[in-house]
Formats: sequence, C-alpha cells, structure tokens
Amino acid sequence: MKFIDLFAGIGGIRQAFDAIGGECVFTSEWDLACQKTYSANYGCDIDEIAGDITKVDEKDIPKHDVLLAGFPCQPFSIAGVSKRNSLGSPHGFLCGMQGTLFFDVARIIAHHRPKAFLLENVKNLISHDKGNTFKVIMKTLQEDLGYHVQFKVINGKGWVPQNRQRIYIVGFREKNDFNFDDIETFDAEKGPKLNSILHSENEVIEEPFTVNSKDKTKPNDKYTLSPKLWKYLQGYAEKHRKKGNGFGFGLNDGNDTARTLSARYYKDGSEILIKQKKGNPRRLTPRECARLMGFDDNFKIVVSDTQAYKQFGNSVVVPVLKAVAKHMESWIKDKNNKKRVPKKTRKIMSKRFQSVENKTPLELTV
Repeated sequence: MKFIDLFAGIGGIRQAFDAIGGECVFTSEWDLACQKTYSANYGCDIDEIAGDITKVDEKDIPKHDVLLAGFPCQPFSIAGVSKRNSLGSPHGFLCGMQGTLFFDVARIIAHHRPKAFLLENVKNLISHDKGNTFKVIMKTLQEDLGYHVQFKVINGKGWVPQNRQRIYIVGFREKNDFNFDDIETFDAEKGPKLNSILHSENEVIEEPFTVNSKDKTKPNDKYTLSPKLWKYLQGYAEKHRKKGNGFGFGLNDGNDTARTLSARYYKDGSEILIKQKKGNPRRLTPRECARLMGFDDNFKIVVSDTQAYKQFGNSVVVPVLKAVAKHMESWIKDKNNKKRVPKKTRKIMSKRFQSVENKTPLELTV
C-alpha cells in the first residue's frame, strides 16, 4: 500500500499510515524547519522532500494507493479568519497564498485516481463563509472527481489531554461499506489528563529542556513566565473579563485537560500554562507539546523551541489519525477495489484542474 504525504508538516499523518504497513513514496512540505524535523525522523534526505506543491507537476508524482493531505488550515481556522478580518485581508478561497492549495490536492487526485484519500483540517472549515467553502470542497471531491466521500469531526481529547476538534474527510474511488460512524472513539470526557504528558518529578529530562547538566529533573527556568509577562497576561485577562469576553490565559494543573495547542504558543504560552509549587506558571516544554499531540518520546526534536512550538501547534493528534487509518485499512487493502480508470477519463479530470494556477481565487469558488 503506497501513499503520498502532502503538506506533510512533521509527519503526524504519515505515522498513522506507516503503522498499518504503508510505504511513503512522495512527500511535500515547503517549510524548511519542518523539512529538517521530517528528515530527522523518517530517514529521508531533505532534498528528497518536495517543496512548493504548486510547482510540482502531478505527472512527476509516483503512483500511489492513498493520498494524505493536512492542507493548510489558517485561512479557514477561527483564529486565522479573525486575524485576516482584523487586517482587512481575504480568507478561505479568497486567500491566494494558502486557500487555493486544496485545488492542488484535487488536480493530483484527478490525475492519479488513488483508491482513497484522507484530508484533515480545522472544524471551522464546515461553517466558513456560511458553509460555502465546504460546499465547494465537497462538490469538487464528489461531483467533479467522482469519489464516495464521508467526513467526521473528532475531538482529540479522548486520546490526549487537549481539547482539539478537527474534521477528517475520507474518500474512496469505489463505493464500499466504509462508514465513519463506526470508527472506534473514546469518551472525550474520560480521556487522559495533563499528568500523563507533564515531566514527572523524578524524570530525567533531555538536555535542551532541563535546568542544567547537574539537575536534569526540572524544566529549564526559561519556560517559567517572567514577572513582566505574567503581570501582562493577568491584566489582559482582567480587562476582557470586565468586558464580558472569554479571552485570557489557561492556567492548568495535572488534573486538567488543556485548551487547543496553537502555532502561536511560542509567543507567550497563554493558552496552556502550568501551575508550579513556587513562583509563576510555566509553558510546556517542546517535549511535553510533542506528547500532547501523541508523539512518543522517540520523536526527535531537532529545531529551536520557537520552531518546535509552531510545528506541534500545527500538527495532528497522532493517535486519532491512527484510529482513522485503522478504520480505512481493510478497504484500502481490499484486492477487489482495483477498478481501472480509463486513460481518457483521467485526462478529462486532470484537465479540469490543470489551469488552477491561472485562475483568480474568486473564479475558483464559482
């Protein structure tokens, strides 16, 4: 079972399909820091990772059974839309930089006609632009490409101590009995708590994240908020409390479930702060962020703290993806699911998307 990993990030989706015996034959990720992390963890050279997918000809991508894509979510996320609105910038399909990258996924599907695909994005994708964005995506996948498509919003807090809702879109070339409602999920309210991912009292913490070479059982002091930052966050929260807003920091102990880890975590860590016995609260260390996303401790962190926070904040909850991959496995590997698509049909479908880069974002929504 061969798959391709598009908008790969640090390979969270890949881990799930490696686990069911898949072979990754192509990877695309434009961020250089993510390429470094990906290369360190999956045994590939950086020059083997394709960069900007918009510049990759679909004919140059190897044949594959499954297409995986966590296509960029910033234009569709609640945070991304709010930020773009405040700046007077377009979002969704009107965001020319990232919003149209879905159509690069579509043109690759059109050309290769894989047996299946899995797409991941933020929950807000469904409601963005009053549902019009999602309608365009589903029309493209179902009517234009002819796939049998289902989607499901799953909260990762059944697997990890974090409230993280994401939409998973699964499509099969041939009709089958796959049913997303049958997927094994865990009771989100009975999921693990932060104690399960925090550095334990006697844990030997790896060198970059510990106090010093003599005391390796405490996180480095750099993760503790400075008096100035802690005072600012408290004042900011109080100001919005008086206005009746819910904005503010998230202060947690080991018995809590955290808010959603975001790519902006490196700025002040405000969404997930950890209480300490003495002094101000602290941020999670990058290793704790990795655990919060379901990466095991064998996962190599080879970039700066800032880049690591961005990477884990943009990643997927690995055990959720493993559950989805396991649920798809029998239909992906079904030997009867090998219907050959006529070359003429593939050409017609590919042509539909070849001119994407020549169209304006507005034209793409019509």
